[in-house]
Amino acid sequence: MNDHGQQKTPPDPKKYPSHKNPVKTLCTFLLILLILAGLVVLIGWLIYRPHEPNFSLVGAAIYELNVTSPPYMSSIMQFTVLARNPNRRVRLDYDQFSALVYYKGQAITPPAMLPPLVQETKSTVVLSPVIRSALVPVSVEAANGLLIDEVYGVVALRLVFLGRMRYKAAFVRTKHYGVHVNCDMLVGYKKGFVGQVPLLGTPDCQVDL
Repeated sequence: MNDHGQQKTPPDPKKYPSHKNPVKTLCTFLLILLILAGLVVLIGWLIYRPHEPNFSLVGAAIYELNVTSPPYMSSIMQFTVLARNPNRRVRLDYDQFSALVYYKGQAITPPAMLPPLVQETKSTVVLSPVIRSALVPVSVEAANGLLIDEVYGVVALRLVFLGRMRYKAAFVRTKHYGVHVNCDMLVGYKKGFVGQVPLLGTPDCQVDL
């Protein structure tokens, strides 16, 4: 009670807000943290700029390629492929890597598993997978097509690599990317020939991540 017998009214808290709002402070801190993290990622990308690997087919050998009824295909083939890492500061790590062969859009071999591959900066690795199959079912079109191609001496094949890859720079590793490599080729091959076959033209390998 004051001198006039009236009670003082307490101050309105809305009229005098607190100078520190913990929720607002936390949101500001998180925003600044996200901005700094984004800048670090951007700077790292500008410095390293990882490039896709390059694959080139340089050799092929056919030791068996036969058609049998009802129709099936059996084959033993080996390919020589150069895998190049064009990056100066980034390493490439491959795993779950496999290779298989297609003819007329059909897989004529099961996937041949390859060992994990670590490719250092600015390096080239030689891959020489041996891919074989026994009695893989194929369409009549593919079976007849191979018999005709063997008579003419030119067979179109596609070598495919499948797996996972990630970039590594210093102590930083990216997530895994699915890697798909298609190497289309024309080879000089006639039925009954065994060994290294000539590559006709320039084989092209396309890399998709």
